[in-house]
Amino acid sequence: MKHFLCKLSLCIILLFCFSARNYAQTPSAVGLKCEYLVNPIGIDATHPRLTWLMNDKAQGAAQSAYQLFISTDSAAVAAGKSNIMPPTKIASSSNLAVYNGQPLKPFTRYFWKVQLWNQAGKKLAPSAVSSFETGMLGMQNWQGTWISDHKGIAVNPAPYFRNTFKVNKTVRSARAYIAVAGLYELYLNGKKIGNHRLDPMYTRFDRRTLYVSYDVTQQLQSGKNAVGVLLGNGWYNHQSTAVWYYHQAPWRGRPAFCMDLRITYTDGSVETVKSGADWKTSLSPVVFNSIYTAEHYDGRLEQPGWNTAGFDDSKWEPVMVRSAPSMNIVSQAMQPIRAVDTISTKSVTKIDDNVWVFDMGRNISGVSQITVKGDSGTVIRLKHAERLNKNGHVDQSNIDMHYRPTDDKDPFQTDIFILGGHGEETFSPRFNYKGFQYIEVSSSKPIRIGKENIKVFFMHSDVEPVGMVKTSNPTINSIWWATNNSYLSNLFGYPTDCPQREKNGWTGDAHIASETGLYNFDGITVYEKWLADHRDEQQPNGVLPAVIPTAGWGYEWANGPDWTSTIAIIPYNIYLFYGDSKLLADNYNAIKKYVNHIDELYPTGLTTWGLGDWVPVKSVSPVELTSSAYYYTDASILAKAAKILGKQADYVKYTALSNKIRDAINAKYLDTQTGIYGKGLQTELSVPLYWGIVPDNMKHKVAANLAKRVAADNFHLDVGILGAKAILSALSDNGYPDVAYKIASQETFPSWGWWIKNGATTLYENWAIDAKSDISLNHIMFGEIGAWLYKGIAGIHPDPERPGFKNILLKPHFVEGLNEFTATHKGPYGNIISSWKRDGNTVTYKVTVPANSTAVISFPAGKVWLNGKPISNPALYKANAGSYVFEIK
Repeated sequence: MKHFLCKLSLCIILLFCFSARNYAQTPSAVGLKCEYLVNPIGIDATHPRLTWLMNDKAQGAAQSAYQLFISTDSAAVAAGKSNIMPPTKIASSSNLAVYNGQPLKPFTRYFWKVQLWNQAGKKLAPSAVSSFETGMLGMQNWQGTWISDHKGIAVNPAPYFRNTFKVNKTVRSARAYIAVAGLYELYLNGKKIGNHRLDPMYTRFDRRTLYVSYDVTQQLQSGKNAVGVLLGNGWYNHQSTAVWYYHQAPWRGRPAFCMDLRITYTDGSVETVKSGADWKTSLSPVVFNSIYTAEHYDGRLEQPGWNTAGFDDSKWEPVMVRSAPSMNIVSQAMQPIRAVDTISTKSVTKIDDNVWVFDMGRNISGVSQITVKGDSGTVIRLKHAERLNKNGHVDQSNIDMHYRPTDDKDPFQTDIFILGGHGEETFSPRFNYKGFQYIEVSSSKPIRIGKENIKVFFMHSDVEPVGMVKTSNPTINSIWWATNNSYLSNLFGYPTDCPQREKNGWTGDAHIASETGLYNFDGITVYEKWLADHRDEQQPNGVLPAVIPTAGWGYEWANGPDWTSTIAIIPYNIYLFYGDSKLLADNYNAIKKYVNHIDELYPTGLTTWGLGDWVPVKSVSPVELTSSAYYYTDASILAKAAKILGKQADYVKYTALSNKIRDAINAKYLDTQTGIYGKGLQTELSVPLYWGIVPDNMKHKVAANLAKRVAADNFHLDVGILGAKAILSALSDNGYPDVAYKIASQETFPSWGWWIKNGATTLYENWAIDAKSDISLNHIMFGEIGAWLYKGIAGIHPDPERPGFKNILLKPHFVEGLNEFTATHKGPYGNIISSWKRDGNTVTYKVTVPANSTAVISFPAGKVWLNGKPISNPALYKANAGSYVFEIK
């Protein structure tokens, strides 16, 4: 854990050092992105979003205007020319622009740069030239044919596909576009293309299919070339059986693909090598693969050189032409899954002559890799688990509870590697990932094996870290790290609940953890993709399933507003964090349908539809209270979205609806004399406070009651996941930050620190570590504490009136029991730093406000000095861009 923590800290330090180095250069625009990606290729957006940062360390630095230059000619852009969109100077401080020039053409690379003017009207140095490249821009531009082999869905071995082609002219550029129903690996002339894992991302395959684009210019050779594709099942052909019924998915089929390899020559001619009936296929050594369970590989079946030009494929079979899985094939414009970190074995224990248990030292999502020598036919089994039995063997009893195998041929989280007997052999799954800390390796014949023979790869969506927390409390530091570890372990092109037992896109877990994710990682591309999955799954009446995507499970259970509020909460959080209203606009009708449906079902404003405060410590709060609170939140966000998008009539309508819901909740559950909701449980008091349901004149009394309740519970938690989302901010936002910190920093049961003290490197599914159920050791549903460290102690909040941290609301809390705290968040305008240190009765508070943004600082009680001079109004200090050092006594 210490090794990884040091490595993570080093990566973050390097990230911010790189940012600092950029800021040390001549003032200009830096960090140019298109669709939140750096120099993307294969995008389908017809009006792509262009963003940048203002690199200017001057105090008060601000952008007064910008000018975009866009062309298909990089030299023209460098020279300040723009031939497809007028290079109009726009008087604006916004660093997000939407392309509105000539219609973009498919398969075209566009170059762009931005020119800025500062607050004094001075023209800054132009940015470096960046680029984006369009892809298909429509189904009509595909030339390839969907193909598969002639096998059925029950056939286990994964299929190979290959074809050859000639390159007789000089290549200027080459792009491969591949759409797959299932998973794949793409090869050119024997080399794997790209470093992505588990492409394409999981969608509702019969409603939306993703394609991936690659620059393969350097992989082509003069003369004869070979292209190879290996297909895996993924979620498309789910052969494992579990309670979620993915094996009965309506889209299920033998994996298939369509590919266009588009070659542009220096003479301007274009040739497309495409999938079709002339391809050939054979079964591969991947004799079984399941995204849910594991992968089996038989080294005796290898066909060396299968993906090279000189391979003899005379014994291979012709392919079968297939229909497309959907008529909506679109670009995968998002951060891919990668093997982000390599972890070596911490220790190995020999159980007997043929069984070893490897401890990786921490819980992760990903795959293992084994390198061994042995006789042909030796069967090696690698069983992955989160914990050990008393006898030293791995224990899967906490993670295999939903698996319903029909026989013993598909063991849970157990890879099977049959050696080919040709010297040193290496195996690692291609089409699977697992959640684990321990690997039990068993062999049918004696082999030599040690620590150096096993390593693992931490896999997840490769989102950029944008946050850092460091405190004087080691337990808090470990909680922050473990929270991020769980968040990443559950990010695979969509947010999941756990990387082992389910891998499901549980909606409740995701919206609860969304702020934690956004403070720590640049995850907008993943969330935009997942909200498109929401729109694919929404019923005509507005109902959403509890897990997304789904094969059909979850429409009739677990999908009330306390869970499926993802449709509103996440788009609004993206708006707050990025200042970008596109996701709100894209989902506006879906939010509206959902809210209207609840209104039809529950006209009183109170709803009992939902799961309630899942996995509580001991006390159970009313489902009607918590679900109605989320219904209020959805209606309130819908009203805000209507105002943002200029829909005045809807703004009036849904403001009235949200007021009706709030009034109904308060009429039934709030005792206005005592300031107590319901029985006064922690969740009953914190949820109305957090979601803005408590009347303004009652907030102080309700918060005081919450603080008293927490004190009566010995400053320990008595909540489930909905209460855990609310309680810390409910206290710190309403005058009790010290009480919130006491809860957050506890190290005895029940608490986050209790997990850490018992060896946790991720967050758990249950407060009780010895619970009989709900005991996955890598869940994110209790992960709000990761966001609260930024909000409740550092006090970094987006301003709804100027979102995207254009204006930062800083409300730091110098809590008792903590001497130092630093939080950094890289927002759309740059690094925001809120850092404080206590020295006796004095607190030194350091703030950095990035260029082109402002901040309003609300200091706690005390006298505040800046540069030796007292501040007259410390409750509302307005700061322009720059760095500040305050003293509070």
